[in-house]
Amino acid sequence: MSLTRRSVWHYRLLKLRAIGALVLGQRLRAEQIYDEMLARWPTDGYALASRAHLRSQRDARTEAITDLQALVAVAPQRSAGDWFNLAFLLEAESRLDEAEAAFRRALALDVKLDRAWYGLGLCLIRLQRFDDAIAALKRSTELQPMSPYGWYQLARVHMDRQEPDETRRIIAHLKGFEPKVAAQLERETGLLA
Repeated sequence: MSLTRRSVWHYRLLKLRAIGALVLGQRLRAEQIYDEMLARWPTDGYALASRAHLRSQRDARTEAITDLQALVAVAPQRSAGDWFNLAFLLEAESRLDEAEAAFRRALALDVKLDRAWYGLGLCLIRLQRFDDAIAALKRSTELQPMSPYGWYQLARVHMDRQEPDETRRIIAHLKGFEPKVAAQLERETGLLA
């Protein structure tokens, strides 16, 4: 058996052990196995993404961000989801300029990734770039017209911009499929559709 075959066999065994640990609910053990994999194969996309996910779940965002940054540095075209996950965590850590750039990279890879448009919109709201936020949230609502989240944020931005007619229009639209969210907006804004 050549070293390459041994290496492949060892990789597969570690991967199976990590999956088994996850099935048994042993997340820390799985993370240790991913540590072992990355010590041997430091640029492995599967191990980087998996360890980042586990770290994120246990609220170790800084470490998860480090893994995701390594992942997108090694394989920038691998997945729009990798960039989205990085952007999501950066935004949660208030690293807004970096988050915006990562959301935009995700969208460059998949222009129909609605959650990236939504995340970008939220990030732009926090950056107080409301015109850009409206454009991103509108795109999100075009891709997910029945999801209330984009509509809700869009209404809030229009309200903050002193555009009550646009806010009323969105509330009326939401009444057609999400009356609870429409009622919440009416309470929060004092506007009736």
